[in-house]
Amino acid sequence: MTEERPRTISRRALLRGAGAAGAAAAASAVGVSTGPAVAAEPLAAPVEQPSGTGAVRVAYEQLTMDEAELLETIADHLIPADEHGPGAVAAGAVPYIDRALGGALASSRDAYRTGLAAFDRYCRSSRGGPFRELSGTDQISALIDVEIGSATGASTGFAGSSGAFFGMVRSHVIQGTFGDPYYGGNQDFVGWDLIRYPGVRTAVSPGVQAQLEAGELAPNHRSAYASDNFEKAVVSATTKEMRHGD
Repeated sequence: MTEERPRTISRRALLRGAGAAGAAAAASAVGVSTGPAVAAEPLAAPVEQPSGTGAVRVAYEQLTMDEAELLETIADHLIPADEHGPGAVAAGAVPYIDRALGGALASSRDAYRTGLAAFDRYCRSSRGGPFRELSGTDQISALIDVEIGSATGASTGFAGSSGAFFGMVRSHVIQGTFGDPYYGGNQDFVGWDLIRYPGVRTAVSPGVQAQLEAGELAPNHRSAYASDNFEKAVVSATTKEMRHGD
């Protein structure tokens, strides 16, 4: 019998919250907590290498393979694939985060290194094993502990509140799932398709507007930056917001 996987939050609730963020992210990149304002560069597609077993594995640049696999399991709980479509894993949210940690999110690299290690350590001490080997129920309960901050403590090694770590990961997973594919996530536009975002239109005719309002507008599957009308986004460390045309 297949065990039905419990979820921290409902997919519908997350997508409803991501709707505005996803639409904004559709034409923007990532936020960054510290460091000077920098121009966000396009992220190259993940480099894939044969694993020796017939499967293909991503060659990560910033994350270790253990860190990436742990992060991928977390991301799969945050935005799982279901009957409505693919989730964060298929969207390439983790390769997106990996590439961004070498650029616009470089200031978060240590937070990921210490936070992922602390999270796995917490799972071992509180649930008797590493996160990836726990049952679906225990994985969810461990994530809830981290989200609400109850995993914080000297024994876990979290730098600050575990809730802050959870919030950072959740934010970046959403970015990697729903952001413009120009930045390396939202592969094959699965994130935009998930929230029924039809893509950027630089000109909207009455007919197109009618289709949009009726929910019948077919997605164009084009990056915002495929048009010269959109300048590359700028990451502002002070406002934590994306500004276009700076």
